[in-house]
Amino acid sequence: MVRIRLRRMGSKKAPFYRIVVADKRSPRDGRFIENIGTYNPHTQPETVELKMERATYWLGTGAQPSDGVVRILQRLNLVDAQGRPTAGSLASSAAAA
Repeated sequence: MVRIRLRRMGSKKAPFYRIVVADKRSPRDGRFIENIGTYNPHTQPETVELKMERATYWLGTGAQPSDGVVRILQRLNLVDAQGRPTAGSLASSAAAA
């Protein structure tokens, strides 16, 4: 199963995260398939840079977002409260293809 999850980067006590697509069995900071963005919780406001078309592609192919990534994607209106892709996000990716 493929997951969209956070990969911890940065120095001790000052982390930032990369949003990656990885196999569920891979370790948190281990092997990944694709890097689709970054998340920095230490800036005001929190900074999220995301490749929207790649995120909608992976959600459309069945990748499951982790709990932390679901909260980030909800703010960007890509998933609903249960973590399922919204109809608008999948329709825009289908129109682009």
